[in-house]
Amino acid sequence: MQQQYKDHISDYRTWGQREHAAEWLLYPQNIGPYLSIDETCFSNGELYTIVTNKAAKSRKGSLLAMVKGTEAASVIEILQKISRRVRCKVREVTLDMAASMGLVVSQCFPKASKVIDRFHVQKLAYDAVQEIRIKHRWEALDQENQAIEAAKLTGLPYKPETLANGDTLKQLLVRSRYLLFKSSDKWTVSQIQRSKLVFERYPLIEQAYQLATA
Repeated sequence: MQQQYKDHISDYRTWGQREHAAEWLLYPQNIGPYLSIDETCFSNGELYTIVTNKAAKSRKGSLLAMVKGTEAASVIEILQKISRRVRCKVREVTLDMAASMGLVVSQCFPKASKVIDRFHVQKLAYDAVQEIRIKHRWEALDQENQAIEAAKLTGLPYKPETLANGDTLKQLLVRSRYLLFKSSDKWTVSQIQRSKLVFERYPLIEQAYQLATA
């Protein structure tokens, strides 16, 4: 995909956009009723906002606009170089949940419906699952520290609880990180066992995981 955009830059240096190619590119002829808008980071670390025609399926003719940065005002300025009459023919734009992206769509494609990309929704859901796991992990660390201090006072060695799979509670919450990012049908045997232990101890993690993978 990035090579395709580099090819577009090369083409437009030939066709008259050389002076601003590093800042923005615009292909008005590539507009269609169904668009996507997203940000991407090239190898030099710079962020660009990319607007594409979904019908082209990432092939030639897919790039509508590429604007350096993610500021809504900059992207709006470039897209509004296309006539409002043409922009009003856009029926749907797929985007992430960034407020700036929503503003761009509202200002530039006033007749279009906004559709949140499933990838971004699912990522947000998985992040929520991990936040719950991390919260419980900190609680387990606090409990362990308290138990260690109590053992010191009694002069007895501290022995953490060992679960059926050999994990301590702290290890269980650390090692379950990876399985919570995966669909349950892709779990290994050890991950299935670990998931049962996590869900038995922490039903809220199970509820969040089920919602994230629904």
